[in-house]
This record gives sequence, C-alpha cells and structure tokens, in this order.
Amino acid sequence: MPNVLTADVRKAATWSIVLSILMVAAGVLAIGIPMIAGIAVTAIVGWLLIFSGLIHLAFAWRAGRPAAVLWQILLGLVYGAIGLYIIARPVAGLESLTFAIALYLFIEAVLEFVLWSRLPDVPGRGWLMVDGVVTLVLAIMILSTWPSSAAWVVGTLIGISMLFSGITRLMLSITVRRLLA
Repeated sequence: MPNVLTADVRKAATWSIVLSILMVAAGVLAIGIPMIAGIAVTAIVGWLLIFSGLIHLAFAWRAGRPAAVLWQILLGLVYGAIGLYIIARPVAGLESLTFAIALYLFIEAVLEFVLWSRLPDVPGRGWLMVDGVVTLVLAIMILSTWPSSAAWVVGTLIGISMLFSGITRLMLSITVRRLLA
C-alpha cells in the first residue's frame, strides 16, 4: 500500500512542477506586458462584480423585510452596473483599479506607522517602520503618476506575485519529489 501512495504523491508532485513552471512563465509574461495583464485582471474583476450583483439579486427575495429586499436589489444593481462599466471600458476600469490599489497601499502604510508607534520597544519593531516606509513610497509612486501608472501597476504586481508563487510552488514540489526518491 505505501508504494501506491508514494506513486500518487510523485504523480501529484510532477503535475505541481508542470503547473509551477506555467505559473512562472505567466508571471514573466505579465511583467513583460503589464498593460495586457492589467486589462485581463480588470476584466476578471468586472465579471466577478457582475456575478456578485446577480447573486445579490437572486438572494434578495430571501432577505425577509421589504427594506432588506430593496437594499439587496440596489446592491445587486450597483455591483452589476459597475461590472458592466468595467467590462465595457477596460482602460477606465484599469485606472480605477490602479487608484484603488494606491489608496489601499497608502492606508496600509498609515496603519503600519500607527502600529509601530503604539508598540512597546520590542525586537523587530523597526520592521514595521520599514514596511510602512516602503508601502508609502509605493503608494506615492503610483498616485503621483496616476492615471498613466495604470499601464503598469496592476499587471506588474500580478506578474510579480505569480512569479514568486510559481517559484515557491516549484521549490516545494521538487522537495517533495526528492523526499520520495
């Protein structure tokens, strides 16, 4: 029985290696052509918003009270309208998504500074300040060049994430195969 399990794990690790290589390639491609990758991500976000809007509409009738039903219907319509707008105007959607990312990074940096200032003097506390400074610099870089930064921000960030996730998965999968050898 252990040989069957080992064979199954080896097969899964092999497929994981293949998928990891594809993920690394997709990450490099996204970094190389960030505008296309950004528009692809924006389209996915648009479709997710449309789907969320349909879910709100479908479940509105289960809300019970008339005010809750109305609220769910309005939410569904707003989600759907925003999703349709993003799909119909992907560049404008990409600009909005880029602005939202910059705003998120700015708020994250402020929160890192607040946490740093409120923590007692403990080892590693300085890393919160470093994280806050780096995050603030990224937010300022994106905001100061917005909306032209929309051409590279989303695609590049997604590409970097895919690249490092693929490399991590690849290393873990190779380790599993070595342990089975």
